[in-house]
Amino acid sequence: MSQNNKKDHRIGHRERLKARFRKGGGDALADYELLELLLMGAIPRRDVKPLAKELISEFGSYAEAISASPERLTEISGVGENVITHIKLVEASAQKLAQGIIMQKPVLANWQALLDYCGSQMAYKKTEQFRVLFLDRQNRLIADEKMQEGTVDHTPVYPREIIKRALELQSTAIILVHNHPSGDPTPSRDDIEMTKKIEDAGKQLGVLLHDHLIISKSGHSSFKSMELI
Repeated sequence: MSQNNKKDHRIGHRERLKARFRKGGGDALADYELLELLLMGAIPRRDVKPLAKELISEFGSYAEAISASPERLTEISGVGENVITHIKLVEASAQKLAQGIIMQKPVLANWQALLDYCGSQMAYKKTEQFRVLFLDRQNRLIADEKMQEGTVDHTPVYPREIIKRALELQSTAIILVHNHPSGDPTPSRDDIEMTKKIEDAGKQLGVLLHDHLIISKSGHSSFKSMELI
């Protein structure tokens, strides 16, 4: 095939892919095709289907590829700064969108949106991260703050610091959120004991603990639903 024919084929393929996306959205494309469409903006003059398929094969899914760290992405041949910028822009946009849906709104009435937001922030992290969602008297989210970050299976948490921060923000209720990089959202004994300490510290100063969510790429656990608080 001549160079011009290769170019015409590539342009035709890209236009067909874009048309399918415009007509049916993300659901009309396979994971690698959606990633391919993204990569077209980063690498406009090359067939990016092989790279898209390699990224999906390496990381497992579109979501995991988008959430991969820049350091891991650079290990893939063909991934440069421009590709990483485009991928991380999509990740940041998804997080901002999810945050915008829940900020300053009663989170207890928008529970699925809250879970979506927490998942976008933490589900694919490779180390444990502990966040606290601070709520006002109407249970509206006024702040989401990362309190600690640790190793792949442990994050140090200090109950007094959490309650002190709640009082500084004039927050009357909190939701604890942390991730399990292992993929299993089942609470550990340490998770349960630590949650009890935070709940007890909050009660003494009028800060209610609504729930503790454990987020993983395979799902989530709710201490409230499990009757652990």
